[in-house]
Amino acid sequence: MNSDLPNFTHVREGQPTMVDITGKSSNRRTAVAEARLDLGAEIIAKFHNNDLHGPKGPVFQTAIIAGTMAVKKTSELIPFCHPLPIENCAFHIIPNETGVTIRCEVSTTGKTGVEMEAMTGASIAALTIYDMCKAMNKGIRIQDLRLISKSGGKSGDFHA
Repeated sequence: MNSDLPNFTHVREGQPTMVDITGKSSNRRTAVAEARLDLGAEIIAKFHNNDLHGPKGPVFQTAIIAGTMAVKKTSELIPFCHPLPIENCAFHIIPNETGVTIRCEVSTTGKTGVEMEAMTGASIAALTIYDMCKAMNKGIRIQDLRLISKSGGKSGDFHA
């Protein structure tokens, strides 16, 4: 192996691979991710009691179900994510003056973190809201997918 190459965590002997977590100990892991959607005034005007019903049905409830399904399937979507037993998955959809913020919180007790699960959940929930509302406004923008916080693991806690 060429010693001039960077030491990638997911490359072993020149081949892509999962990180070996065999020797790591399990501990409590949590992550919170969020995505923002700019929905447009015509959709915001349809909010009722912090909820939204569009031509396809209940928007936020459908997004929460889709996001939860995505969290559980993250290792099938992202090549080097380890499959994890998800112990908690919660969504908060917070309307604001321009749209909504989706927060996805995920936790497990395991050898690796749940950041990718939280970000996958937030992104799929956002895409679902787009799909449920696109008949009302095709100009919806999904913005600022990001990790808000994580705890547990060797790298310690993170708060954006």
